[in-house]
Amino acid sequence: MRTKVMVVDDSMMVRQQVSRALANAGFDVTEATDGVDALEKLRASPDFDLVVCDVHMPRMSGVELLQEMSEDATVAGTKVVMLTTEAQQEPIRRAMALGAKAWILKPFKAELLVAAVKKITAKAA
Repeated sequence: MRTKVMVVDDSMMVRQQVSRALANAGFDVTEATDGVDALEKLRASPDFDLVVCDVHMPRMSGVELLQEMSEDATVAGTKVVMLTTEAQQEPIRRAMALGAKAWILKPFKAELLVAAVKKITAKAA
């Protein structure tokens, strides 16, 4: 069974870049446009192994999504990697406190993102 990953970013271009890199590496990828869309999809299908998520998005930010996920027993165990331009310490600290497994800065190198996702999801296997 392939590892299921959700890519959450309000930028269609970034979603496509991340999705393509992960799909080419053998992951089963689903996209979401923001935190609200992601939470709906996670609750409808709570068997995702990992979420790759932007921080700054309309309707619900990545950190707010992490908070919601941590409070929902059906998706609380889903691993999350933050992929963002945000380098401020407070959002990083908050995301890590809420359970984010990694913080990757944009622009990103596809091979490094894939390596991080493989490493994090391998621990779950």
